[in-house]
Amino acid sequence: MEVPEKLQAILDTVPTKTGCYLMKNEAGEVIYVGKAVNLRHRVRSYFHAGGQEHPRTRQLVKRIADIEWIVVGSELEALILEMNLIKKHKPYYNVRLKDDKRYPYIKIHWAEPFPKVTVTRRVVDDGGQYFGPYTGVWAVHQTLDVLRRIFPYLTCNRTITGTDKRACLYYDIKLCIAPCIGASNQDEYRQMIQGLADFLRGRSEGIISRLQTEMQQASQELRFEQAAVLRDQLDAIQQIVARQKIVLSSDYVDTDVIAMARSEREACVQVFFIRGGKLIGREYFLMEGTDDNPDANVIAEFVKQFYDQTPTVPPQVLLPHEVEEAQIIRQWLNSRRGGKKVKINIPKRGQKRELIQMAAENAADTLTALQAQWEADEHRQTQALTELHEALDLPRAPKRIECYDISTTQGVATVGSMVVFDQGVPNKGHYRRFNIRSVIGPDDFASMEEMLRRRFKRWQSAQESADTPGKKTDASFSALPDLIIIDGGKGQLSRATTVLDEFGLCDVIPVVGLAKREEEIFVPNKSKSILLPRKSEGLYLVQRIRDEAHRFAITAHRKQRSKLGITSQLDAIPGIGPARRKALLSHFGSIEAIRRASEDELAAAPKMNVNTAVAVKEHLR
Repeated sequence: MEVPEKLQAILDTVPTKTGCYLMKNEAGEVIYVGKAVNLRHRVRSYFHAGGQEHPRTRQLVKRIADIEWIVVGSELEALILEMNLIKKHKPYYNVRLKDDKRYPYIKIHWAEPFPKVTVTRRVVDDGGQYFGPYTGVWAVHQTLDVLRRIFPYLTCNRTITGTDKRACLYYDIKLCIAPCIGASNQDEYRQMIQGLADFLRGRSEGIISRLQTEMQQASQELRFEQAAVLRDQLDAIQQIVARQKIVLSSDYVDTDVIAMARSEREACVQVFFIRGGKLIGREYFLMEGTDDNPDANVIAEFVKQFYDQTPTVPPQVLLPHEVEEAQIIRQWLNSRRGGKKVKINIPKRGQKRELIQMAAENAADTLTALQAQWEADEHRQTQALTELHEALDLPRAPKRIECYDISTTQGVATVGSMVVFDQGVPNKGHYRRFNIRSVIGPDDFASMEEMLRRRFKRWQSAQESADTPGKKTDASFSALPDLIIIDGGKGQLSRATTVLDEFGLCDVIPVVGLAKREEEIFVPNKSKSILLPRKSEGLYLVQRIRDEAHRFAITAHRKQRSKLGITSQLDAIPGIGPARRKALLSHFGSIEAIRRASEDELAAAPKMNVNTAVAVKEHLR
């Protein structure tokens, strides 16, 4: 591709050292942060044809106006700097935890003589002990409501001397052991809090054994009221333990199990927390900016961002995929554990693999449930349609919305998609796909014109057939939409209005273009774009419609490519034709093995040379 003079001057000065790079748009905003062992090779690779296989990368490159870099001393320093820069700038094109919110934790204030138990969103190194994270404050307080019946910890602000004349109401209702009046001493109270901490870590056996011993002793000493309190605590703790599924032997190392499910735009990551052989909790987290990113990349980004904010790291982490930078991530996790080793395992079989599959199923169920909640909420759908009606100045709320997208790889197997939403909900029976026939080469504009022209010719035919008894028409084409959304900016929108004008529909059907960067909405004959509020239901609906059109187009395109036999990633590399592609795959066995091979190994392979080896390495880096 032709690189602007200003950018080329920058690319010529990029050093060959290890560090991080920041890509900026014309407004000076950081839109992507990355790291590299060799900054020069990595940054320049974005501007090679082979480095722009994915649509998201092509969009990123089009918007790069400036590049900065920071040189560091090691890969570990680069990884830590990259995480900090992503946290600071929240770049649009990076994979990131959705909302970047602080999750709640349960904190035990061990630095206090009589430690209290609180809920906090800030993890600081102050001698406290943290448990979590939890995805909702409600889940934290529900946990504490149960635990307080077992471990009646202090919640008041009294200075504990043991000489107060009266205890508070919580002592009377058995939710405090009243060290304030000397009913328990400091050692007894701290022992109880240690039991609470052990329970939160999944160590319940010792607690149950101790409570049983104390209950029997109280009964033998005729302290029946105390024995009854201990009995109630035992019942409560055993009910909780019964809900914790025992998954491994009790001597099994503490483990976090991570798996993922994906939609077109988001990924839902599920984490199972296994402590002492028990599944003591699970939480889900949403990642955004994941489209066109391989699963392994999304998992790697989650691991870095998740453990960057958690107070503890277990000795073992199970992942569903190999991640490219596993070694440096492991080194970083070791430092997070104070120098203790962390194992990152990718189980292929047995009970550990079953855990990964169970976590993935939970992630998929969560993602489906979140989507179903939106679709079932008629109030939110009505609100979304009303917001679009007002923001786009439509003649009426758009009951039927059609969205169009194009998917292609270097102009081969180009496919267009049409998706339909009725009252804010997908009408999949009306989805249609178009195999582009008249366009040669990569021309999304012309492809969009062909698709829309064919769609409205079908509408014309349906109108002409309406007066012919017994002649069937396609319901998807016979109805006109209340709004058309084109996935693209002003160029695509201009082509769409041209086609509508041909059919006399320009003043009948409102049409807008949606650009991914900043989610700008372009309207014909208006110079300024429309930006819907970031948290609005209208924007969420537009994004869902666009993402569904993209998903539908990509699915059809992959099927078409498969039929044409061009599914290999090697096809886009300059100098790699069918013979070399076949030889490489035969020699190394898979794309992943080719990616891991060194330039010397690639050059030594059949039908290869040094130049093509360099091209392959840069493309698959």
